[in-house]
Amino acid sequence: MTDIAMHGHGVRGMKRETLHSFDGIGDPGKFGKMFPHLLPLHADDEALFELAKAMRDKGQPGENPDTSGDNQKIPAGYTYLGQFIDHDITLDTTPLDQQKADPKATQNFRTPALDLDSLYGDGPAIHPYLYQRDQDTFKIVPKLLIGRTGESPDQNGNQIPSQPNDLPRNQVGHALIFDERNDENLLVAQLHLLMLKFHNAVVDWLKDGGSTLQGTALFLEARRIVTWHYQWIVLFDFVERLTEPGLINRIKKDGRRFYRFKLRPYMPAEFAAACYRLGHSMIRETYSHNRVFGPEPGTFANGTLGLLFFFTGKSGKIVGELAPEPPEPPPSPQKQLPSNWAIDWRRFFDIEGEGGPDFGFNFSRKLDPFIAPSLHKLPGLRSDPTEQEEREANLAFRNLRRGVQIGLPSGQAICRAMNIEPMTPEEVAAGSDGAAAKKHGLHEATPLWYYVLKEAEHYHQGQRLGPMASTIVAETFLGMVHGDTESFPWRRSNWKPELPCQQDGHFTMADLIRFVNDINPVGP
Repeated sequence: MTDIAMHGHGVRGMKRETLHSFDGIGDPGKFGKMFPHLLPLHADDEALFELAKAMRDKGQPGENPDTSGDNQKIPAGYTYLGQFIDHDITLDTTPLDQQKADPKATQNFRTPALDLDSLYGDGPAIHPYLYQRDQDTFKIVPKLLIGRTGESPDQNGNQIPSQPNDLPRNQVGHALIFDERNDENLLVAQLHLLMLKFHNAVVDWLKDGGSTLQGTALFLEARRIVTWHYQWIVLFDFVERLTEPGLINRIKKDGRRFYRFKLRPYMPAEFAAACYRLGHSMIRETYSHNRVFGPEPGTFANGTLGLLFFFTGKSGKIVGELAPEPPEPPPSPQKQLPSNWAIDWRRFFDIEGEGGPDFGFNFSRKLDPFIAPSLHKLPGLRSDPTEQEEREANLAFRNLRRGVQIGLPSGQAICRAMNIEPMTPEEVAAGSDGAAAKKHGLHEATPLWYYVLKEAEHYHQGQRLGPMASTIVAETFLGMVHGDTESFPWRRSNWKPELPCQQDGHFTMADLIRFVNDINPVGP
């Protein structure tokens, strides 16, 4: 396979006693700690809330939204690819107040592997509602079910017809997908739909290429191709954009030093509750969604976070936990996505050769300590809230408090455990947010999630993660793939993407979108 010895034997050449303790992290399906012997950081809610308030992005929604905080190295589509990946590897139904005592006792109901179980469920035999049926025989076919949009007008009064560009839904608009969290905002919903179409396009590609496979055999081969290309994208397109090119292969060569396990991967609390919560910093306040909705002149309305949450089955009239209120909610719930809300992928991923000067491209926001204003005031907050209610409605405060509740150590402690020189107190205290941290001594012992964002800002101007977070994110994802016996490193260690791609041997999200060939269904 690789230069990494698997199944708890650590890195070749290292003695067993040099490894971290495995106590409590070897059980399949559990959360655990990567650094179980480090002391937890203690901070009171008052200090955390003051820091959280200082983490408010200055950018405001409007016809000309602030772009000074844009990260022109990472297109905005990767923000929601990150959310889709998160839903593929984690599902924790334990209430937050029950996670305080022991994060290792928290059950992860999603397999911590990049196996797309959020897309396929347990397969056609166990979850047949996810799959298409032959119209004559009513037998399940090897394709995933696709929904249709409802006919709706564009900004010029022209009708955009119904198209196969929505998640499959039942009669009340509930998405027929294995993980309903992928219908909580429109961008992750459209990304889930893209992956459904990717599978179906691979089935057609196999048939067109002369494959004689049928039924279950055809489904399994298509699923393998889809999953392996997805794993490639996660490791070499997504993770290396967040960290640095070449890091994955370097870790494969040198071995994972910090994320190790006995038999099967576990979900590290340091990753799940801090390092991988980087996506909250990447969220924009508004998006140029397609030619009908965006900040450009002549559109129906700006693509605000509120609207992107409203036009979903999970968060529409039944407002989701993180759904900002739309400025003017539509008058009635939707049973299917209006056709004028189908996504224009040219605006979210760098699809070479597509697009033009007639639309705005969405970059992610910088990886820094500043969070979109809407996420500091989540829905349900009264006009005259108590301080406790105001805290609970602040996503930055929730993230900071969660780290303290589950006993995460400080960013500095983890750096030292990894033999990385931590930022100095003066470097953490830089800026208005740093001043709030310093006021409570958090510049010397810093909450891990905040440290991750501050590290990215300090070392790379918010364009990518710093050394500590890069290592944890890259090792965790690589370990999840290594721990999956169906993954391409296990089955075929020298495998390269076999589908058409722009750069030979390297498959990206842009290649996936071109392969599906449904780039801009609303039209130019």
